[in-house]
Amino acid sequence: MTDGKPLAGLSVVEFASLAPAPFACMMLADLGADVLRIDRPGGTGPGSVFGGEAPAEPEPPNPLTRGRRDLVADLKDPAARQTVGELLATADVLVEGFRPGVMERLGFGPQPCLARNPGLVYGRMTGWGQTGPLAGRAGHDINYLALSGALEPLGPADGPPLPPLNYVADFGGGGMLLAVGILAALHERARSGLGQVVDASMTEGAALMTGLLHGLAARGLWDRERGRNLFDGCAPFYSTYTCADGRFVAVGAVEPHFYAQLLHGLDPDLAGRIDPAQQFDQATWPTTKALLALAFAARPRDEWAEHFARTDACVSPVLSPWEAHEHPHNRSRGTFIEVDGQIQPGPAPRFSR
Repeated sequence: MTDGKPLAGLSVVEFASLAPAPFACMMLADLGADVLRIDRPGGTGPGSVFGGEAPAEPEPPNPLTRGRRDLVADLKDPAARQTVGELLATADVLVEGFRPGVMERLGFGPQPCLARNPGLVYGRMTGWGQTGPLAGRAGHDINYLALSGALEPLGPADGPPLPPLNYVADFGGGGMLLAVGILAALHERARSGLGQVVDASMTEGAALMTGLLHGLAARGLWDRERGRNLFDGCAPFYSTYTCADGRFVAVGAVEPHFYAQLLHGLDPDLAGRIDPAQQFDQATWPTTKALLALAFAARPRDEWAEHFARTDACVSPVLSPWEAHEHPHNRSRGTFIEVDGQIQPGPAPRFSR
């Protein structure tokens, strides 16, 4: 039921693809849009990426495709093409996540679609963008991260860069960027009456997320060597630590008054052995980090979480995705929901009405 949701009444036609574009459409559906997902016979599932055969048992529902209506259509069949064309003639938004040229070859590129429906917002999700030397090349999250400059700073100083799963390019710099672009185009359409093409590139979305690093580097506040900076795990007050049970806590006590609470909460004697005034002196970081590591190793993770729960020391337990379901804060907010028997992240953000 979408009545009362911010995008109620918005009609979206999604051409089924993998990960980033479905994530954008999941967000639109969560916000109340009526999303019709057009899939090819045989479906678009994980097996099409990982090379597995179709499972004997039905697969569990995919959270990225929740909230949709589905239509299976063989776009080589003239009757199916006519049906899809009629749907697009009255839709508000089209979303596709194929390489450049695929939709044109299918006969549903921007030119004929916008000619028939001038108000259509045509959302395109690609890795490299619709133009440029790499536009037609294959790639995945890690490749877009690599070219955008977002991957190189990630990982330990003494090892290769480590990808943050596929969170950054596929979802943050991809699907979420596409959703923002679609909403912006809809806002502009309210003034002009015209739709347009939204060209969302995961490479550009990932690059967009490096804005802070560019700003810090320009001010001389970011060392271009990995593992020697404020937010990359080098700073003792912004890192993770191993606890007595082998699990971890995350520390983000950047501000001096939070840092003081961290030191006092770990061990009042630390305030005498660590000078809080030297918090940002990088020469002191290795020694300070060793002292903090020793202190955190004395107790299990959940004891530290409880110990710091009522302070502003910015200490949090590092939870697995499955543990996160049960954390009291997440439970109180309904951060995770159950759909068709499967626990998954719930819609966000929240609205007052």
